[in-house]
Amino acid sequence: MKLTMASSPHSHSHKSLSRLMQTVILACIPGLIAQLYFFGTGVIIQLVLALLTASISEAIIMLIRKRPVWPALSDGSAWLTAVLLALSIPPLAPWWVIVIGSFFAIVIVKQLYGGLGFNLFNPAMAAYVLLLISFPVQMTTWMPVNDLLANSISFSQQLSVVFNGFTSGGFSVDQLRVGVDGVTMATPLDTIKTDIAHGLTVTESMQAAIFNSWLGQGWGWVNLGFLIGGLYLIKAKVINWHIPVGVLASIAVCSAIGYIAAPGTEPGVVFHLFSGATMLGAFFIATDPVSAATTNRGRLIYGALIGLLVYLIRTFGGYPDAMAFAVLLLNMAVPLIDYYTRPRTYGHGVNK
Repeated sequence: MKLTMASSPHSHSHKSLSRLMQTVILACIPGLIAQLYFFGTGVIIQLVLALLTASISEAIIMLIRKRPVWPALSDGSAWLTAVLLALSIPPLAPWWVIVIGSFFAIVIVKQLYGGLGFNLFNPAMAAYVLLLISFPVQMTTWMPVNDLLANSISFSQQLSVVFNGFTSGGFSVDQLRVGVDGVTMATPLDTIKTDIAHGLTVTESMQAAIFNSWLGQGWGWVNLGFLIGGLYLIKAKVINWHIPVGVLASIAVCSAIGYIAAPGTEPGVVFHLFSGATMLGAFFIATDPVSAATTNRGRLIYGALIGLLVYLIRTFGGYPDAMAFAVLLLNMAVPLIDYYTRPRTYGHGVNK
């Protein structure tokens, strides 16, 4: 009998790359449903635009590089990037915002560095930061349609706002938010940050209309949805637990210390964990296998440093949320983290 020797590793998960990508996309569904309920069907519009742009961009680059198109598309990596970016974009943002972001994520951040497996930065977060810095107004216009506006913005009106800037009745986004100002434009994180800067306490800030539901107009439920999806990914062994635990534990510890030190200006642990992009970032963004740390000890350090940066930027920085900035900064530190946390080779002792 002839035996074939193969190099390690000898175990296999029997999960293809496309299957893993599909699983991550499916795990986004609970958070997507929450966004749909609170922010309207504009989420679907952004998702379709992102998927189309990412697919076309990937195909064009493959043709330019004289490589087969379908294998690159069918692995699902471009589609996952599109989904994560679309979930991070305000639902009523102009169509060209998501198109620019998706193009930049695929062509510049992913393919310019050699394609899947070679990108230094998380494509979705690099594109998000580009858009946030370039178009701050469009990227901070979140308009809850449920309850606040009595579902007065129909799908056709949301479609018209995304592509024309006005509803079919001629109303712009600014005109639609008359009467609910401070709710439609600001997220809970932004509201708290702005009010504290103006000398209000957290208790006084939370009297605003945006906080008339759990943690502020749907954001708590959106984060809960992504938490459910993230736990499923861990159970399915698609991601390791180290990075999410590092991120969430670090945010929790930092916010607890901050609350003890200054309870009047610190909203507390639960608020930080279930606001902004905390759960989306901890389970779906920071765990990107290409740009994240690769050792277990390194993943814990990587996640903890992301959580620390998120808290520091939220509390002392110029942006209300900081997940994208924190992830990109730690992407640059990954080689150093991996170098100092690499496991010792079996059979090799420590030099004395």
